[in-house]
Amino acid sequence: MSHPADERYLRERIATLGQRLYARGLSPGTSGNISVRLDDESWLCTPTNSCMGELAPDEISRLDWQGNLLGGKPPSKEYFFHLAYYANRPAAQAIVHLHSSYSSAVACLDDLDPQSALPPITPYFVMRVGNLPLLPYRRPGDERLGEDIAAYAPHHAAVLLANHGPVVTGKDLEATVSAAEELEETAKLYLLLRDKPYRELSHAQIAELKDVFGAVWES
Repeated sequence: MSHPADERYLRERIATLGQRLYARGLSPGTSGNISVRLDDESWLCTPTNSCMGELAPDEISRLDWQGNLLGGKPPSKEYFFHLAYYANRPAAQAIVHLHSSYSSAVACLDDLDPQSALPPITPYFVMRVGNLPLLPYRRPGDERLGEDIAAYAPHHAAVLLANHGPVVTGKDLEATVSAAEELEETAKLYLLLRDKPYRELSHAQIAELKDVFGAVWES
């Protein structure tokens, strides 16, 4: 079980990192959500209809692993797909979901590789995000999205929701936010390069990233 001081720290970090994402324009309005594991009994999630730039630490939702509210305000209506990721990916210690412009723009394209919506164009994308499967479109709040994520979670640290946006996991809150930011920059680069000839990393270059940095990429 987590110590109360740990929970206080994580609540404050969610608020701080939410401000960072909002300031960068990655979570406009009341879009997006953040969550983090606390212990075997509970986890934290940003509240429904909350602005990431104005999160109050004490209002952040605390839930049990059945999705019951233990404290704070009611959680994001998308809390169920956070649960699905946590239940099926033990390595995921935090989750960031954004409606960031470039990643969401990519999510609306109709010629994407469903195994990875973004190609391996930078080493940092390969190292910090990995393959980015494209999940089928579901309306906001459709709980079938939890089933979709559960199928991909064991083998993928991030997914892209069609016509919606990215969902990213990581080993801790800071690493997850950084990976979400890296994904957005890769999406921006991809859109800038789409009408130009560009190089993807070769199989040998990706293999080197796997050997040196432990990157995970399925070619």
